[in-house]
Amino acid sequence: MYLLKIFLRAVALPLTRFPARPQLPPALQAPKTALKPVPAIPFLSSFFSLRANSESQAEMAPPPDNRSEDEWRAVLSPEQFRILRQKGTERPGTGEYDSHYPPEGVYSCAGCNAPLYKATHKFKSGCGWPAYFDSIPGAVTRHVDNSFGMERTEITCTNCGGHLGHVFKGEGFPTPTDERHCVNSISLKFTEGVAEGAKAKA
Repeated sequence: MYLLKIFLRAVALPLTRFPARPQLPPALQAPKTALKPVPAIPFLSSFFSLRANSESQAEMAPPPDNRSEDEWRAVLSPEQFRILRQKGTERPGTGEYDSHYPPEGVYSCAGCNAPLYKATHKFKSGCGWPAYFDSIPGAVTRHVDNSFGMERTEITCTNCGGHLGHVFKGEGFPTPTDERHCVNSISLKFTEGVAEGAKAKA
């Protein structure tokens, strides 16, 4: 019996050494502060949403000449279809207009015949593809191209959306714009002279 009393005291002793933390009266307790959400800025949110919507709509807007894939296949050669409609690229130095420098004339889209470049826009760049420092106003549309792990600027025919090539800036060529429109020859068709109805070169 004596040993049992000693055991019970030993067990109860640690419980008496650490009393519970006293609670402060409600009047002395710190008030709880509720966190309020940060209000949105309507002007900025509407600005960015409108900008994103306008850009996406511009990218999605179909061109005036909006033929179907089957219709394009019917009028284009397999190589023209691969480049103009599937955004392919011809091998450098193989294009018909790479070393073509007429004094006057117009380079039109090989798909829809819309005029794109004047002969006076063309210059010798040595890149292996026809190079132009400018285009006929409104004839060429630019798009961001993130293919192949890099960001480039693709150029397409505004009238039909046919792929032409890419445009590069700041390369140091002695041209009025310091731009190089690097265009696939097969995307183009040259017309001699400037008169309407001039015979096109095949």
